[in-house]
Amino acid sequence: MHKAPQALLGSVVTGMENFEDTGKEAGNGRGKKDMGETRRKKRRKGKSGVMSALLCLFALGALTACLVLWLQNRRLGLEAAEAAAFMETAYRQEEVEAMVEQAAEEAARQAALDKEEEILGEIRRWMEEGEGTSAMLRELYPDEIVVASEGRYHFFPITERLRHHSYVKEQFVLNEEDELEYWEAGQVVSRKGIDVSKYQGEIDWEKVAADGVEYAFIRLGIRGYGEGKLILDDAYERNAEEALDSGLDVGVYFFTQAKNREEAVEEAEFVLEHVKNYDISYPVVLDVEEVAEDSARTADMDKQAWTEVCIAFCERIKEAGYTPMIYGNLKTFFLMLDMEQLEGYEKWFAYYRTPLYFPYEFSIWQYTSTGRVDGIKGDVDLNVSMKDWG
Repeated sequence: MHKAPQALLGSVVTGMENFEDTGKEAGNGRGKKDMGETRRKKRRKGKSGVMSALLCLFALGALTACLVLWLQNRRLGLEAAEAAAFMETAYRQEEVEAMVEQAAEEAARQAALDKEEEILGEIRRWMEEGEGTSAMLRELYPDEIVVASEGRYHFFPITERLRHHSYVKEQFVLNEEDELEYWEAGQVVSRKGIDVSKYQGEIDWEKVAADGVEYAFIRLGIRGYGEGKLILDDAYERNAEEALDSGLDVGVYFFTQAKNREEAVEEAEFVLEHVKNYDISYPVVLDVEEVAEDSARTADMDKQAWTEVCIAFCERIKEAGYTPMIYGNLKTFFLMLDMEQLEGYEKWFAYYRTPLYFPYEFSIWQYTSTGRVDGIKGDVDLNVSMKDWG
């Protein structure tokens, strides 16, 4: 677009040489011609020199402008090259990002495959060790309570709407006799207890007390699941008297088959009638369990009906000055009852495995049905209590 700076510089130099030659010729002509002619020629030559000088200045200006334009063009060229390099770099960066994304997807797929293999390995281990499907599912779904019933599995998300217990699972420890204890600050803070009925036969309560048992829940009676008759346990009175004489704290429990509030109050009155002659310091318990018989009078009861039975019984017991409590297992508390309506009552939880599998508030854990205690022939239920009502 413009002449190169070297060409323009050459033109300027040529102009300057012409200007010098003109001056030389003017000097040589003075001795050959007369003075007048010399003056005229001098004036003509002077004008020509001025013109040459002006042309040189113009050429210098043009050269300067060309230099400026050339520098601008070079700057623009460098900027264009930088822009091109940036575009090329950006393109490469997009490629790199695509590669990173592809690598991340591949890593995610591999992680999923590894996790799948890990889970399958754990499932195989659980099956080989005979842990059972329930135990396996409870580890696979730690944020839910898994309850097995009638060939199905029910999943209950752990909710914050219910009060949670503050026990630390690792602080429930089996001692040398395989008895569960709860430890805090280096010492046992729980109490050892049992629950019995006529099925334990005749009990030597002095030996029971000497074996470290501190309290006993004694079955007071039941309502029959067929006709619904209220029945006093055959061994209740003997067990209550002898347990108290041996220095144990005593509570009682009643197995319910009440179908409504009225029958629940009837059961409570039956219990109150038979505890009035004994120093019952531990809770009076409503035993709520599913009867696996189609002919059971409670077979068609729904969750709300069961919950209303519990409320009616517990309120009547509390009104009489005793501590009401509800006994049950996972089915009881998750399938049969609405626990949100029962927050105000003590809970006795039956679960025969460790670690503890119950997130909500409870006071007593029945942890085995095959315990052994001096003074009792055969198996007996063992309990660990974190409260002392005595």
